Amino acid sequence: MVARKKNDDALVLALACGATVEAAARQCDLSERTVYTRLKDPDFQRRVKQVRTDMVRRSAGLLSAASGEAVRTLLALMKDAAPPAVRLGAAKAVLELGMRIRELAELEAEVRELEAKVNALKAAPGGRQW
Repeated sequence: MVARKKNDDALVLALACGATVEAAARQCDLSERTVYTRLKDPDFQRRVKQVRTDMVRRSAGLLSAASGEAVRTLLALMKDAAPPAVRLGAAKAVLELGMRIRELAELEAEVRELEAKVNALKAAPGGRQW
């Protein structure tokens, strides 16, 4: 049973990282049939999804931490000392990223507002329970 747990952990990680069934089977010294069988198990699927979600969250955190330096670099590249093509590219990047961030912030606020409305409807007397 310990071997299966160890193989499952390795298999979950391989699949969460995007390995194909064939590659994950080879990497974990399992048959492809075993991998396909494990993938039919809803609990196993949830584990793969959770590990993948955790990896994405950690990556997003690292990118957020590095974003301040990236902005400083773009702003430095916009100065007169940089060649015009570099300044133009940096300016475009700043504008594009600024618009995307604004859009995401607005979308996040709208989602929170909708969640609050749904929660209020659920909490209301006779409120609908989904």
